Amino acid sequence: MAMFLLSESSSGYLLLEVHGLDEIGQNTEAVRSSVSDLSRFGRVVQLIAFHPYQSALDALNQINAVSEGYMSDELRSFVELNLPKVKEGKKPKFSLGVSEPKIGSCIFEATKIPCQSNEFVHELLRGVRQHFDRFIKDLKPGDLEKAQLGLAHSYSRAKVKFNVNRVDNMVIQAIFLLDTLDKDINSFAMRVREWYSWHFPELVKIVNDNYLYARVSKIIVDKSKLSEEHVPMLTEILGDEDKAREVVEAGKASMGQDLSPVDLINVQSFAQRVMDLADYRKKLYDYLVTKMSDIAPNLASLIGEMVGARLISHAGSLTNLAKCPSSTLQILGAEKALFRALKTRGNTPKYGLIFHSSFISRASAKNKGRIARFLANKCSIASRIDCFSDSSTTAFGEKLREQVEERLDFYDKGVAPRKNVDVMKEVMENLEKKDEGEKTVEASEKQKKRKTEEKEKEEEKSKKKKKKSKAVEGEELTTENGHSKKKKKKKTKSQDDE
Repeated sequence: MAMFLLSESSSGYLLLEVHGLDEIGQNTEAVRSSVSDLSRFGRVVQLIAFHPYQSALDALNQINAVSEGYMSDELRSFVELNLPKVKEGKKPKFSLGVSEPKIGSCIFEATKIPCQSNEFVHELLRGVRQHFDRFIKDLKPGDLEKAQLGLAHSYSRAKVKFNVNRVDNMVIQAIFLLDTLDKDINSFAMRVREWYSWHFPELVKIVNDNYLYARVSKIIVDKSKLSEEHVPMLTEILGDEDKAREVVEAGKASMGQDLSPVDLINVQSFAQRVMDLADYRKKLYDYLVTKMSDIAPNLASLIGEMVGARLISHAGSLTNLAKCPSSTLQILGAEKALFRALKTRGNTPKYGLIFHSSFISRASAKNKGRIARFLANKCSIASRIDCFSDSSTTAFGEKLREQVEERLDFYDKGVAPRKNVDVMKEVMENLEKKDEGEKTVEASEKQKKRKTEEKEKEEEKSKKKKKKSKAVEGEELTTENGHSKKKKKKKTKSQDDE
């Protein structure tokens, strides 16, 4: 039985024929020993055809197709042209050796050429790659290395590229920055309190919020200048007129020491920096919410944006989180406690980062572990839907959230929850209905456009007909007038003759 080899290189496709299989047999050790010697290997493998790539982009497309197990049109035409045709109803007397089983099955489905991929074929292809420059004689020294380097760079660059709207690295950086901002704003706000309390110590008890304290200190500046004019400004910040009046009265009877103008300026500038950081933190949180709605909408609608972002950042990426089983996702963030429990043979932790979810805080003490396990299961489902689905929708996350709510009711009241299969079927049916509705809307809009276009065309035709009819009537009138004039002239001539 004859055997052919298909080799994909950085410069093109090679088709080779293997001789002496009946004598040698498929012996991998004999091939390994003969690969290094070209004189021996050249007797067994001989080049039949070579199809070079047209450009670097074409090479990248062909290699991507091969890696994904897809046969391109160029590869199909190359194989069909250079291999014997397979007759219907008869077994082919040859086989094609390929490096990847996926591309072999694709070739067999399209052309009915039997393909095989085993150790023997891989050893032969290794020899072909080793002596590639000897098979293709027109290659200049260094051309193959340049082609390999360029294709490797473009292939790796294409693999690294992701959808711009679904880059989870932005979420990881944003949640890290949010955590550091929370720590920094807290420490800076405490520093503002301590610094300004030397001047106005009574303000700490009246205004508890750090951000509001910084804003109030920025407006007051000097407590000795507090008056009734500051009440409306303070009410805008604090939202309560009684508190504003209390601040004014406390400023008049304050026991704090006076500060120099330079010290007050430094305190106010630092308070302004804290306010700017707090405002930036709000903007960053809004940015994180929008990114999570683009990257993991179902996970965000199920467990919240902050907890979902922390899960993604702890796992490393959304794909890593999707690959994690629910048992691993349940204790993400509690690795130290887990290894300590394994070492001491104690109780393992029930939850990690998902402890910050509102579902676990709402559950009773005896049901916290159960609801954590159930919530981790739903989070793994939501992350897999977000990672591997083409269209982004929050329908699955909302239904999964409803399931967690039903499970909480089941633990508290004993109400039987719905099954996961029924819920997923309901979601799929709703999505199909939405798609059908969108299609019908699009079809109706197209029909309206067509009708309006047809009406416009008919109106234009009717206008043209009216113009033509008016022109014809004008011509008839002119001809009638001309004939009448001629007749009159003839009559006058006859009268003159008389």
